[in-house]
Amino acid sequence: MDEETRYEAVAGRDARFDGVFFFAVETTGIYCRPSCPAVTPKRRNVRFFPTAAAAQGHGFRACRRCRPDAVPGSAEWNVRADVVGRAMRMIGDGVVDREGVPGLAGRLGYSTRQVQRQLTAELGAGPIALARAQRAHTARILLQTTGLPVTEIAFASGFASVRQFNDTMRQIYARTPSELRAESGTGTVQAPAGAGVPLRLAHRGPYAAREVFDLLAREALTGVEEISGAPGERTYRRTLRLPHGPAVAAVQERRHPGRPGPATRTGWLEARLHLTDLRDLTTAVQRLRRLFDLDADPYAVDDRLGADPRLAQAVAARPGLRSPGTADPEEYALRAVLGPEAAAAAVVAHGEGVSAPAGGPNRLFPRARALRAHPVAGPLATALADGTVRLDPGADRDETERALRAVPGVHPHTAALIRMRALGDPDVWPADPETENAREAWRPWRSYAAHHVGMA
Repeated sequence: MDEETRYEAVAGRDARFDGVFFFAVETTGIYCRPSCPAVTPKRRNVRFFPTAAAAQGHGFRACRRCRPDAVPGSAEWNVRADVVGRAMRMIGDGVVDREGVPGLAGRLGYSTRQVQRQLTAELGAGPIALARAQRAHTARILLQTTGLPVTEIAFASGFASVRQFNDTMRQIYARTPSELRAESGTGTVQAPAGAGVPLRLAHRGPYAAREVFDLLAREALTGVEEISGAPGERTYRRTLRLPHGPAVAAVQERRHPGRPGPATRTGWLEARLHLTDLRDLTTAVQRLRRLFDLDADPYAVDDRLGADPRLAQAVAARPGLRSPGTADPEEYALRAVLGPEAAAAAVVAHGEGVSAPAGGPNRLFPRARALRAHPVAGPLATALADGTVRLDPGADRDETERALRAVPGVHPHTAALIRMRALGDPDVWPADPETENAREAWRPWRSYAAHHVGMA
């Protein structure tokens, strides 16, 4: 998109581009999402940025009306397999907060200077600034949805000190943490103690929730997951293994419409997180977003696939069909090899107990190292445990699939499904090579095509 096209999207308040880019107004010092309902600024006063962190780095503050920090992420990072795409997925998962920029660079196989240079050149912000923007968003959620003391929120969000936390919040939101908590009209209600953290998981465009929840219901693993309620009102619950402790997440099927723009519909899924350690909030949110494929661009997917007569009818019948990922890549890979019955037995034999709210799922799927002696999953469990196979958000997808195919007992079709679901690759055709070559017209959205034709 050139800048004139971006300005047309801003003038049309087109929510299809929320999270794809941000615009800032020099006369007000504020940055917004494209669908902001405020009066459209004059073109000469507008600047465009690829990320919220870039706008913040140039001194612009987040708009109070459209809350640009709460938009869906760009679908570009799911498509791209290069260093920048891999880095963005890892930053979203909290790698910089946990391991610093050297840890991020080490996982990517580059020097810290190279990572800094590439991210700054493309995104207008380096890894520290990108992680800082994410911390600020996490802090705002905690301020406006929990009764935690401000000091606890500062460290739970990943800030090194209360002073750094206060300075960042004032810079980004032009308000102190206390003012953010006290402000009215945020659309959130402070949760009572023990109720978990309530969240709105935003997505762009139409969202085919029924199909996603149908898939999760078919795959639900007793003890780890459960689906309750009638279709249209179902709630999906599952345990999560997170860096600082276990958690239990609940997501509702019901799709809530946001403010409609002239060219699109927006909305969100209601969720609630019960965390052992609040430092895991950002990571938990990102894993739920990957599981429910909430950063997808349904307009781009449906435009490409709907143009093919072989898929046109299916796309028209199910607009916004998603390609769900997984909340735990290693778990999905092991379950794909084990099959439902053996996976359930592994949970009983090796799963770790979790304190579950209201009698929900109460076990974590076994760690890979606990299944190394398993007669079926043992080879893959060993490869995961020793790092021969990597399934973290920054893994190189081609290398991972090659490594998977080299593991005894992992068939090519299973390796492709793991690449699709565990690595969130939107361009996988999990079938034989002959039919894969016939599906070139569906790139880069072949994973979505596979769901349309029942191959995934």
